[in-house]
Formats: sequence, C-alpha cells, structure tokens
Amino acid sequence: MSKLTHIDETGRAHMVDVSDKASTAREAVAEGFVAMAPETLALTLSGDAKKGDVRATAEIAGIMAAKKTSELIPLCHPLALTKVEVRVEPGDGGLKVTARARTTGQTGVEMEALTAVSVACLTVYDMLKAADKAMTIEAVRLLAKSGGKSGDWVRP
Repeated sequence: MSKLTHIDETGRAHMVDVSDKASTAREAVAEGFVAMAPETLALTLSGDAKKGDVRATAEIAGIMAAKKTSELIPLCHPLALTKVEVRVEPGDGGLKVTARARTTGQTGVEMEALTAVSVACLTVYDMLKAADKAMTIEAVRLLAKSGGKSGDWVRP
C-alpha cells in the first residue's frame, strides 16, 4: 500500500497540497443499492409513495450532496464540478443507485460520486421508512475513475 496522502510526516492529518498538480479531465462512477421488500419496491415504482416521487427526489438529493462534499468530508478540496448525474433504477430486490461526477481540475471526484450515491440511498430510505424500516443500504462503492497522475482504474 502506498503512503497515505492525508497524513503528514509527523502522523497528523492534513489537506493535500495540489497546487503543483496539472489540471486534467477527471471522472468517477460509484454505485449503491437499497434492498427492500417487494411491496416497497412496487410502491416506489407506482409513484404513490406518501412523500412523493422517491426516485426523482433521491436523484436531486444525490446531485446536491456531490456539490457539498468538501463541506461534509473534512480533507476534501472544494471542486468546480462540471457534471453530476445520479440514476435511481429498479433492481432485483430494491433500487440501484449510480452516480457519475466530472470535473477538470487538480484532484479527483471519487468522493463526490460516493457522496452522491450515499445521500441518494439515504434519501430513498427516508422517503420509504414509513413503509419498510427493514430496508438495507448495501454495496456503496467506487466502480471506476479516470484522469490524474494515478490514471484510470476500474473495479475488477
């Protein structure tokens, strides 16, 4: 494992200095899943959930969250995001959430994509908890990233 970039030589946490890094196009894709009872999924897809359109609300919440990542994760740089896309789609036993974040800058957008997915999943839970408190948020993970010094990476 390489040296942790957010820990200095004395072991203290610090924000990484990216001022000497080249600005490059960067993209990250993350996903998560909200497992739920079949009746809850049917309620979601019918559009009759008590709080409104679950999927659209979760997608907007994910986009908003990506834009606030540096306010939520202490050592993240604030980024000028050029694109954030969040999709909430039916899957086998629940809702699959996917987020794609893009920027041109000196640091990556992995945390923005992961934050978007996490908050979108939490929003799904919040909107449906009256119908199904047993829902489970699962498998929030990075799928791929591109750009920057470390180059491209795709989950095997």
